[in-house]
Amino acid sequence: MATVVNGLDELKTKVGEHLGYSEWHTVSQEQVNLFADATGDHQWIHIDVERAKAGPFGGPIAHGYLTLSLIPVLMGEVLQLKGIAMGVNYGANKVRFMSPVPVGAKVHMGAKLISCEDIAGGVQYTLELTFEVEGAAKPSCVAECIFRAYA
Repeated sequence: MATVVNGLDELKTKVGEHLGYSEWHTVSQEQVNLFADATGDHQWIHIDVERAKAGPFGGPIAHGYLTLSLIPVLMGEVLQLKGIAMGVNYGANKVRFMSPVPVGAKVHMGAKLISCEDIAGGVQYTLELTFEVEGAAKPSCVAECIFRAYA
């Protein structure tokens, strides 16, 4: 269940808190193939299922940036920020892809609010986002991402 935050002032009170986790989502081969087409990254480890079986991961894996691109859909399951006019992605301080996301695996994302500062017309806030594969020993991706929300 998403953490509901009513306005920018309430968001500021959540600094240092873990906001929760998204639901589990299965990463499909079709999704990987579509991402490959969208980005032009057709590396065999992602799209050649037969060849990938003999590769280092025993099968095809999702692109690291595909995992990162799940933020918009998963974020809505973690944080619902009410009472704002709009929000935008602002960037990332640090992104690490620490273990693969095998095609067919279930992945979810957790979020911790690590900072929130006033800017003209709103706030800039930074989240530590951790992507985990169900049953994996360590996270697949940890990213420190920056967002802006305007009142």
